[in-house]
Amino acid sequence: MLATLTARHFRRYLLGQLTSNVGTWMQRAAQDLLVLHITGDSGTAVGIVTALQFLPQTLFGLTGGVLADRYPKRRLLLLTQTAMAAQSLLLGLLTVVGAVNLLSVYALAFALGTATAVDSPARNAYISELVARERVATAVSLNSAQFNVARILGPALAGLTVAAFGTGPVFLANAVSYLAVLYGLITIRTVEPSDPGHSPPGRTRLRDAFRSIAASPDLLLPICVIAFVGTFGLNFQVTISLVAVTVFHSGAAAFGYLSAAYAVGSLIGAIYGASRGKPPTAQRLITTTVVFGALEAALGLMPDFGTFTALLIPTGFAAVTVTTTANAATQLHADPRLRGRVLSVYFLVLLGGTPLGAPLVGLMSDAFGARSSLVLAGVVSASSALALSALITPRARRLTRTKSPASAAGSPRTDGPGAPVPWDDSRPAETPGATPDTSGPGRTTPW
Repeated sequence: MLATLTARHFRRYLLGQLTSNVGTWMQRAAQDLLVLHITGDSGTAVGIVTALQFLPQTLFGLTGGVLADRYPKRRLLLLTQTAMAAQSLLLGLLTVVGAVNLLSVYALAFALGTATAVDSPARNAYISELVARERVATAVSLNSAQFNVARILGPALAGLTVAAFGTGPVFLANAVSYLAVLYGLITIRTVEPSDPGHSPPGRTRLRDAFRSIAASPDLLLPICVIAFVGTFGLNFQVTISLVAVTVFHSGAAAFGYLSAAYAVGSLIGAIYGASRGKPPTAQRLITTTVVFGALEAALGLMPDFGTFTALLIPTGFAAVTVTTTANAATQLHADPRLRGRVLSVYFLVLLGGTPLGAPLVGLMSDAFGARSSLVLAGVVSASSALALSALITPRARRLTRTKSPASAAGSPRTDGPGAPVPWDDSRPAETPGATPDTSGPGRTTPW
C-alpha cells in the first residue's frame, strides 16, 4: 500500500479525487434532504431524483467506455469534471436565491448523471496508467478508501451544514471542491498510451468488449454479481434517508450520523483490502456478497437507532469488499485495449440498475415501510450471488479442463479482443491446472 502511494502521479490524482468526493457526498446528502423538504417527506420523490441521477449511466455509460478507449483519458476527465462543477454551481445558486423547485432538481440531477456516465470509465481506467500493473489491485483499494473517507466526511458535514445554513451553501461548496481534482489532472504529466493499450477510432467497437466478457468467466462472474448488488443492494442513499426520517423521526444531523457509520465500515474495509495486497478471487467475491446480503437484511430488523447505526459499520465493510474485489478483478482480467469499454459495462450494471432499484425501494418504503426494503434488498443480493456462482463457476472449470490438453501439446494461446489475454503478454502463459504464480507482475491470479 505504501509503495503504491509513492507513485507521485497517482498520489496527486488520489488527493484531488478525495477533495472533490467530499463535496460530492455533501451534495448527495443535501440533495436528498432538499427533495424531502420540497415534497413533504416523499420517499418516491427521493427515489425518482436518485434514479434520474443514475439513468444516464444506463443511456450513455457504454458510450463513455468507447470515448475512454478512443481519446486520452486525462483530457476527457478535464471536460467531465468541469461539467460537474458547473452543475453544482447552478444548483447552489438556484437554491440560495430561492428559485429551486422539484423540476429543476430533477433536471440538474440528470445533467450530473450524464457527465458522470462519461467520466466513470475513464476515471477508473486511468488508474491503470498511473501505477505499475502489479499494483493495480492495491490502487483500486486505495481509490475506494479515499472514496469512503469522503463518504464519512461528506454526509456528516452536509448534515451539520444544512442544519446551520441550509442546503444552498452545500452545493456551492461542492462546486469549489472540483478545483482540486482539476488542478491534479492539469499537473499530471504522463505519456499518452499507445497500442496495444489504446485503440484507433475505427476499432473501438462495443461488441469486442461484450465478446470478451462472454468468453471469460473471470469477467462474467464479477460483472453479473455487481449487476444484482448494484440494482437492489446498494441503494443506501435512499434507504438511509428514509429510515432516518420515517422510522426514527430524526433530522438532518441523524441522517449524517447514519451515513457516516456506513462509511466508517466502508473505509475500514477498503484499507484492509489495500493492506492485504492479495489478488481478487471468486470465492472471496461470493462469500462477501452473501455476508453483505445477510447484514443488509438484518438492518431492516434492528429495533432502535443505536443498533441500526452499529450494524451499518460491518455492512459498509462487506459492501466495499464486494465492490473493490469485483472492480479489481474486472480491471486485471480485461484486455488493456478494451479496458475502458469493459469498465463501462461494469459501471453500467453497477450504477445503471439504480434507475430500476431506487424507485422500487422508494415505492416499497411508502407501501410497507423502509425496513421491508432493506430486508428484500439483502435477500436478493445474497441469493443472486449463490445462484450465479453455481451457474458460472462450473463453466470456468470446464474451460480449464478443455484448455489443458491443448496447452500440453504446445498449442499457442489465443490473443485478441474476443478472448482472455495473459496479464503480461511478454511472459509465457502458464500451464493450466498448475498452481498460479502470484509472486510478481504479469502473473495470473487464482481467480
